[in-house]
Amino acid sequence: MKALFLAGGFGTRLRPITNDLPKPMVPIMGKPLLERNIERLKSYGIDEIVLSTCYKPHKIDKYFEDGEKFGAKINYITEEEPLGTAGAIKNAEKFLSDTFLVFNADILSDIDIADMIRFHKEKGAMATIAVTRVDNPSAYGVIEHDDDSFITAFKEKPKPHESKSNLINAGVYIFEREILNHIPGGRAVSIERETYPLLLEKGFKMAVYDKCSYWLDLGTPGKYLKVHKDILKGLVPIGNYDFGENRVFISESAKVDRSANIRGPVYIGENVVIGPSAVVGPNTVLFDNAFVGVGAKVEDSVVWDNVNVEKGAKVMNSVIMSNCTIDKDSERCNSVLTENSSHPIAV
Repeated sequence: MKALFLAGGFGTRLRPITNDLPKPMVPIMGKPLLERNIERLKSYGIDEIVLSTCYKPHKIDKYFEDGEKFGAKINYITEEEPLGTAGAIKNAEKFLSDTFLVFNADILSDIDIADMIRFHKEKGAMATIAVTRVDNPSAYGVIEHDDDSFITAFKEKPKPHESKSNLINAGVYIFEREILNHIPGGRAVSIERETYPLLLEKGFKMAVYDKCSYWLDLGTPGKYLKVHKDILKGLVPIGNYDFGENRVFISESAKVDRSANIRGPVYIGENVVIGPSAVVGPNTVLFDNAFVGVGAKVEDSVVWDNVNVEKGAKVMNSVIMSNCTIDKDSERCNSVLTENSSHPIAV
C-alpha cells in the first residue's frame, strides 16, 4: 500500500517558524515532523511514499531525496499553485494504485494505521476518514454517522443546535482508487465541500474511524510548544527515548555540570553543554549542540540546535530557533526568537 503525504501547506499561522521552512519540515524533537510521520508509517510496513509539495518544495526534496537513507521509496509531485486536498490527491494520480493512504503532513496522532486498514476493508468503504473529538465543533466541519459507522452528513461549522456530532476530520484517510474518478483535474478541489458530499449523493459507502486518543494540528507556535510537552509527558509516541521514571532523557554525549538542576520532564540532545548552577526544565527540549551557561534558566521551552543561552539568561515558554544567542542576563518569555527577530506567542 502506498501513502500520500499532503505537504504543500504554507504554515501561515506558524510563522515565524515557517518563514524559511515548509511546515512539514519543522523539527519535532530535533527531526522534521514529516520524517517523524514517515518513521511511524514504516513501523506498519508501509515504505512507498508520495510527497505532494507546494511551499518551498526544494527544502523537502533536498532533505529526503529518493528516500533510500530513510528506508523508504519516495516520489514527488509539486503543485504550481494550491489545489486543495482533493485537487492535490488528483494531481498525484499517476503514483496511486489500488487502496491508498492519505495524510495531512502537519499533524501528529496515535492512530493505529494497521487497525484502520482492517476497519476500512471490513466496511467495504470507498473512503474511510479518521476522526477526532473536539469540545466546540462550531469552529470546524463536523461529520455525522449512523450506528454502523457510515457517514450520513458533513456539516460546516454548525451551531450547537444544528448537530449532535463533535467529530472532525483528523487528516488521515484510506481511499479506494476509484475515488480519483470523482475528482476533477486541473483545478483546486475541496474534499470537504465538494468530493465528500458528491460521494454521499452518489451513494458510496464512507466510514468514520473513531479510535484516535491523541491528535494535534501543528498550527501555531503555542501548539508547537504543546506537542513537545505532550511528548515529554508520554502522551504521544515519538522516537525510542528512555525517559525513565523522572521523565528525563540526557544523551550520552551531553555534558551537564554536577551543580546544574535538571527538572523533568526534559530532553537534552547530543553534545549539549549545561554549565554550573544552570536550571533546565521542566517541559524543556534542548536540540543538539545547545549551550546553557552558568546560572542560566530554561523552562517550558524548545531550544533548537546551536543555540547559546549565555550566563544568567532566562528563557521561559519560548521557541528559540537555530543559531540564536540569548545575551547574558537577558530574558526571553512567551516568544519565538529567530536569528533576526523576536515574535510574541499568544498565551
